[in-house]
Amino acid sequence: MKNPPPRTHPGLLVASGAAVFVLAGLFVLPQFAATTYVKGDAADEEKKELQEEIENIRKKEGRLETPQPLKGIYMSQCVVGSPAFRDSLVKFIDDTDLNAVVIDVKDFSGTIGFQTEDPRFSGASMQSCGARDLKAFLKTLHDKGIYTIARITVFQDPEYSSAHPDEAVQSASTGRPWEDHKGLNFVDVSSEPFWDYIVTLSKETYALGFDELNFDYIRYPSDGPMKDAVYKNPNKAEALEKFFAYLHAELKPTGAILSADLFGMTASNTDDLGIGQVLERALPYFDYIMPMVYPSHYPDGFNGFSDPNLYPYEIVHFAMERAAARTVATQSSVRTLHSTSIMRTETVPATATTGTTTREVATGLYSKEKYDANKIRPWLQDFDYGKNYLPADILAQIQATNDAGLTSWIFWDPANKYDSVRAVMAK
Repeated sequence: MKNPPPRTHPGLLVASGAAVFVLAGLFVLPQFAATTYVKGDAADEEKKELQEEIENIRKKEGRLETPQPLKGIYMSQCVVGSPAFRDSLVKFIDDTDLNAVVIDVKDFSGTIGFQTEDPRFSGASMQSCGARDLKAFLKTLHDKGIYTIARITVFQDPEYSSAHPDEAVQSASTGRPWEDHKGLNFVDVSSEPFWDYIVTLSKETYALGFDELNFDYIRYPSDGPMKDAVYKNPNKAEALEKFFAYLHAELKPTGAILSADLFGMTASNTDDLGIGQVLERALPYFDYIMPMVYPSHYPDGFNGFSDPNLYPYEIVHFAMERAAARTVATQSSVRTLHSTSIMRTETVPATATTGTTTREVATGLYSKEKYDANKIRPWLQDFDYGKNYLPADILAQIQATNDAGLTSWIFWDPANKYDSVRAVMAK
């Protein structure tokens, strides 16, 4: 069986400027102001009306409400096309406190795991794995009260890059599509025809009956000959936020719940990690942000831990506490497409020709909307990478999430075995 590999790699952390400070033991936490959030009546009333309209659409279509708390696992494209295997996972969910499943629709290969109706997807649909009975399977899950999330990988897409090489990230040395260490291609984040491709696929996916759409690989490349990569817009964070805004504008009117997978270190770093991902730039456009806080993927020395893999509680708690603080804050050091500078009044001393005056000067902070901390829903680790992940490690990660004030989580195991989660969740 062909399963996707772990989705992040420590190599990114060495490459990013912020991570250099981490490895040097100089990690410094950003400060967040504890200010009171004052709602704007007109804007909030408009948001409330839109949300009520979306909820009515979802109820009419028989969508499930997002569980609170949500406790889920991931199911790969190949497993969803293997009835015996997928049924064993459904039974696992049914027999425990689990209540949600993330199912691959478009995976790391760029292929699509169901028979699509749109001819533009004909070259990618059902090329390796998938389920021709996906719509019926989703109904089975709904009948059991299991919340369904469709995972759609985005910019890592060898299939699309092969068909549209001019839209891929380019290699400066070869003039052909750039490849990462695994030989995989990325579509350029600023390729607007591809944005439409993703939105069209997302709408067809949602029409199958999924409750939520989850977007992964929404980033620039991280592993490979990075100096050889050529991008249409080198302002990565801004370019990626424009894609987020497009995705939100096109998909929220359908009633779909939207979630985004971010690298774990976006919870504590305020730079873009060299891949364009910044927490504050994603928060306005998704219902849930899902940092991949796998302890095995943090670099040695992170936050003073010689081997973060040995400290699953501490790593997850640190990351989730920081992400929650940034989510509820109304001021941030991060500038986004929507943020405005926060000004302070400064007194200008009198001179021989003028009296004392005042002027407004920027504080270096920007305003942001306050969001519920439980907008943060982490991906947790149940796969062996650098060490065996045992039931105690599963419990530690769950406890860390709860202790950070959060309630929901989803476990990732590329092999879909979940041996340690099973041991913990078994009644």
